[in-house]
Amino acid sequence: MGTTLGPMTDQHTQQPAPRHGDDRGARSFETLAIHAGQEADPLTGAVVPPIYQVSTYKQDGVGGLRGGYEYSRSANPTRTALEENLAALEGGRRGLAFASGLAAEDCLLRTLLVPGDHVVIPDDAYGGTFRLFSKVAERWGVEWSVADTSDPAAVRAELRPRTKVIWVETPSNPLLGITDIAAVADVARSAGARLVVDNTFASPYLQQPLALGADVVVHSTTKYMGGHSDVVGGALVVSDPDLGDELAFHQNAMGAVAGPFDSWLVLRGIKTLAVRMDRHSANATRVAELLVAHPKVTEVYYPGLPGHAGHEVAAKQMRAFGGMVSFRVAGGEQAAVDVCDRARLFTLGESLGGVESLIEHPGRMTHASTAGSALEVPADLVRLSVGIEAVDDLLADLSQALA
Repeated sequence: MGTTLGPMTDQHTQQPAPRHGDDRGARSFETLAIHAGQEADPLTGAVVPPIYQVSTYKQDGVGGLRGGYEYSRSANPTRTALEENLAALEGGRRGLAFASGLAAEDCLLRTLLVPGDHVVIPDDAYGGTFRLFSKVAERWGVEWSVADTSDPAAVRAELRPRTKVIWVETPSNPLLGITDIAAVADVARSAGARLVVDNTFASPYLQQPLALGADVVVHSTTKYMGGHSDVVGGALVVSDPDLGDELAFHQNAMGAVAGPFDSWLVLRGIKTLAVRMDRHSANATRVAELLVAHPKVTEVYYPGLPGHAGHEVAAKQMRAFGGMVSFRVAGGEQAAVDVCDRARLFTLGESLGGVESLIEHPGRMTHASTAGSALEVPADLVRLSVGIEAVDDLLADLSQALA
C-alpha cells in the first residue's frame, strides 16, 4: 500500500539466504530467541555469531559475491543474523535492523507514503514519533490526525480518502493505553490502509501483532530487545515479502542501518528476553499494587490492574502486562518532579526496558515535544521502567520517594 518513490528491484534488495529452515513454528519462543539466525560459525565453530566489523567484501570476479555480501550498508552477516532472529520472534517474513527506532519509523513512512497521504496516529503517542510526524513528515506534505486508538470507532471516524497508515502503540507511551489490534486491523483493511504497531513496550515475547492482523511491527531495539541500556537500535518486521523488499530498498538507499557491534549487542540481549520480561512483568505488578494503595498517588496506569480500561483486551492479546508503570502524584507538577528527584534505586533518566529501574517526568523529558498539542501529557505524571532488581528494594525506594 502506498506509492513507492523509485524502482524497488536493484541488487541491494537481495539479502543473503537464511541459515535456518522454515521450522520456526515448531520451536518455542525461548528457543527461537537463542537460536534463530544464529548457526555456529562454520570456520571456527563459535556458538555466538561473530562481529563482522567490515565495510566491504572481496568479490570472486566482478559480481561474484560470497554469500551475497558486497558492502555493509547493504548487508552485513551480523546484521543478517539479527534480522532473521527478529523475523522469527515476531512471526514475520522479513526483519530489518536500523540505527535507531526513529530511523526505522522514518524509513517506513517514506516507503509507504507520498505527499498528500494521511496517517492516523494515537492521541498518546511517544514524543519522538509525534515529533517525526509534526516536524518532519508534515513538512514533506504528509497529513496526520489523532484518535483514541483504544476505540475502533474513533479510529474509523478519522479515516480520509487518502489514509494509508493507521499507527498504533499498545501499550502506549506513557499512558499505557491498550488497543485491540485485531479490531483496528479490521478498520485498516476496510479502508485499504496498513496497520503499523509499535510493539516496543510489549516486546514479541508478550505480544505478536502480525498474528493479530497488523501489517508492520516497529521496535526500538534499544529498549527490551537489547535490555541492558548499552545499545541504540530499531527494527521493522513485516509479513508481506514484497513490502519487505520495498523497505530493504529504502533501508539501503537511506543508509540508517544497524552497525555490526550494535546488532551483536541486540542479539545478545534477545537471548534472555523471555526470562527478563517475566521478571519485569512480575515486578511491575507489585509496584502498581503499591501505587494504587498509596495516598499520594491519584491515578495508576498499568494494564495488569483489573480496573485499567484496557485490562480485558490486554489479557486477551498479551502473555503478561510488561514492565512499564505510570502514575499521577497528588500535589501537581512539582510534587511529581520531587518524587523523581528523591528516588535513589530508580535512576532518573530517559529510555526504558533495561535491567535497571528508571524513573522520569514525561512532561519535561521524553514527551516535552508534545507540549501544547493534543498529545500533551499530564504535568503530574511520573513514568517508571521497572527493572529486574529485588522487588522489595524497589518498593522501599518508591515508598521513601513518595513519603
